[in-house]
Amino acid sequence: MKGIKRTIIIAIVAIAALIVIMGSAYTVRPNQAVIITRFGKVARVTTATGLHLHAPFIDNETYVYTGDYLYDIPTSDVITSDKKSMIADDYLIWSVNDPVKYYQTLGAVRGRAEERIEAAVFNATKNIISSMTQDAIIAARGSTLTNMITEESNSDISQYGVVITIAEIKALDLPDDNKEAVYERMISERNNIAAGYTAQGQSDARKIRNDTDRQVSVIKANAEKEAAKLEAEGEAEYMRILSAAYNDANKADFYNYLRSLDALDSMTGGSKTLILDKESELARILYGTSDNGANGAGNAVVTPADNGQ
Repeated sequence: MKGIKRTIIIAIVAIAALIVIMGSAYTVRPNQAVIITRFGKVARVTTATGLHLHAPFIDNETYVYTGDYLYDIPTSDVITSDKKSMIADDYLIWSVNDPVKYYQTLGAVRGRAEERIEAAVFNATKNIISSMTQDAIIAARGSTLTNMITEESNSDISQYGVVITIAEIKALDLPDDNKEAVYERMISERNNIAAGYTAQGQSDARKIRNDTDRQVSVIKANAEKEAAKLEAEGEAEYMRILSAAYNDANKADFYNYLRSLDALDSMTGGSKTLILDKESELARILYGTSDNGANGAGNAVVTPADNGQ
């Protein structure tokens, strides 16, 4: 009987010890913080992953996820500064950056946090869009508008221990009743921009063509000048060679005779007979007469064939 009692006592003690250990142990996982409270007050926050212990029965743990949450905000109507209506559809990514504030203000309840975040993002979106014209909003779409909304939203929710990583408008549309007018204006503006680019391109093209034509004119003028120079030098060289070839009286007479025959051929124009004055230089050369050898006056009939032509 004593052995049975001892076994029962040991079993009771073991069970009690197990209950105490189980009640005092907790595990912290990645992207998680555990808030330990004692009598309703925060005692400490554990963020190191692994197994930890706290005082049993008097300490309680609250688990807080510190990773990113994705939250899609319902669409809402907003008015621009030039009184144009637009429809904004936002989404955001948020996380807990101060678990103690998050626990103290919102009880570490995700639904309460998202209510505050939704209101902050909606107000930020409305305030920013209402301070800008519709054209300015369209031009700022993207990172500029996202940064503005994110910054203003965070200024409203920092007291809750949460932070918005990004608050972005995934769709910013126009009401159906004024879409067509806005699209027509946008098309007109783009056409004006395109016309400006076209005019600038045509102006640049004319400038390039004028510069090219000027360069071609300069090149042609220089070429013609060089050609004229070379031609004059060639003529001068020709005359020098010719002068050297006929630098005595006999050669000069023969050269004059040949030139006379050429002149005679050009003067006949294909005719067989040419009438010349006997006193003409051509007649004297052809007949081998000198100034003193010309006899009387009258005309000389010359047949080119009679002179070898």
